[in-house]
Amino acid sequence: MSKNLVITAILFVILGVFTAFSPEVFLAKNIYFNYLTSVPIILILCLGLLPLIISGEFDMSFPATMAMSGFVFSYVFKASGNLALATLASLSFGALSGAFNAILVINAKIPSIIATIGTQFFWRGLAVVLSGGLSLSLASAEGFMKELFVGRIAGVPAQSIIATILAILTYIMIFKHKFGDNILFSGDNAKAAKMLSINVARSKYLLFINMGVMSALASIILSLEFINWWPTQGDGYMLLVFAAIFIGGTGVSGGGGSVYGTLIGSIIIGIMESGIVAMGFDAFYTRVIYGAIIIVSVVIYAKFDKNSKVRSL
Repeated sequence: MSKNLVITAILFVILGVFTAFSPEVFLAKNIYFNYLTSVPIILILCLGLLPLIISGEFDMSFPATMAMSGFVFSYVFKASGNLALATLASLSFGALSGAFNAILVINAKIPSIIATIGTQFFWRGLAVVLSGGLSLSLASAEGFMKELFVGRIAGVPAQSIIATILAILTYIMIFKHKFGDNILFSGDNAKAAKMLSINVARSKYLLFINMGVMSALASIILSLEFINWWPTQGDGYMLLVFAAIFIGGTGVSGGGGSVYGTLIGSIIIGIMESGIVAMGFDAFYTRVIYGAIIIVSVVIYAKFDKNSKVRSL
């Protein structure tokens, strides 16, 4: 049985349990429509972080990058009234913040976990200072750009279509493009990758920038969906995103991963809280169950990998 089948089975088991305990909620279409607006945020962030983890690096700063890029988006819109300009400014900030992380990790030789924890505090603090701790309203934001990000296309939330397209592009980039070989080799054995004339530093630069842009995109969608930006924007996504990726079967050691597994992992994480509440439990149980699912998934995958190695001997 492959990892993809395992994670798919886990999803259906969870949906089956939720449906058994709360059929009036999980047999109705409204809950799934709501998921199409909430799960894409997690998935977009996962699609930025996944190739970075495969390459052997981490980015702990993306929640703060969301806060700061969302502030840039909201501030530029309020100053100019132009959503396209605000989007360009926000995505540009995301790219610059990713490049800044890359400089710290690749040029300054600081481990990525430590470097991005530092930038996490810096960007979060700067967002609070510049905003004075106050939220910014986007109630006047209307037009094509808003419809592009959070509109409804034949009744389907646009952000779910965007996330699906990005998932396909990420799969092509990692597994069907030469650049994907660079990512996989870099994560598996960076020294061997350099001996194969792979520009590891350039690949990781691009992946950090990609993570920054994805964080900004997620923040733009979040801000427009809730027609508001707030200084704590992005808080709470750290655990969800890492959990979705690890549940999806991607290991922490790099060199491999799954876009499909990450997609299913994002759905599992995205439906957990509402499912737990619909079953009649307190939402405080959510973190406990997240932890249990992660532990069970990691144990299953570890067993799976061990058996695969034995078979390959």
